[in-house]
Amino acid sequence: MYEIVKNAHSYWAYLVLLILIIAVVNALMKVFGNKEYTAKDFRISLFTLIVSHIQLLIGLILYFVSPRFNLWSELGGEVMKNSLARLYLVEHPLVNIIAVALITIGYSKHKKKLTSQAKLKPIAIFYTIALLLFLSRIPWSAWLNL
Repeated sequence: MYEIVKNAHSYWAYLVLLILIIAVVNALMKVFGNKEYTAKDFRISLFTLIVSHIQLLIGLILYFVSPRFNLWSELGGEVMKNSLARLYLVEHPLVNIIAVALITIGYSKHKKKLTSQAKLKPIAIFYTIALLLFLSRIPWSAWLNL
C-alpha cells in the first residue's frame, strides 16, 4: 500500500504544481493587466483548490503509512537533529499544510469580493505564497529520481 500511495502523492504533485502555476500566472497577468475576472478564472482557482486538497489527503495518508513515520519512536526528540527525517516528518508536511490553507483562504476571500480586481488580488497573493511554500519543501533529490 505504501508504494501505491507514495506514487500517487508524487505524480499528483506534478498536477498540483502545473495547475497552481497556471492559476498564479493567470491571476498575476490579470491583476497587472487590469483585466476582468471571468468564469474561466473561477474554474482555474476552484480546480487548484480541489487538486491541492486531494494532494493533502494523499499526503496525510502517506505520512501515516510511511516507514519513515516509525522514526518518531526510534529517534524521538532526535528527529529534529536529523535533517532528512526533519524534512519528511516535520518541514514538508507542516509547510504544505500551510500552503493548502493559504490556497483555501485565497479562494474564500476571492468569493466574497464583487469587482474583478478585488477578486483577482487574493488569488494572486495567496496562491503565489502557496506556490513558493510548495517549491521550498519539495524533496527535490527524491522527487526528480522517480
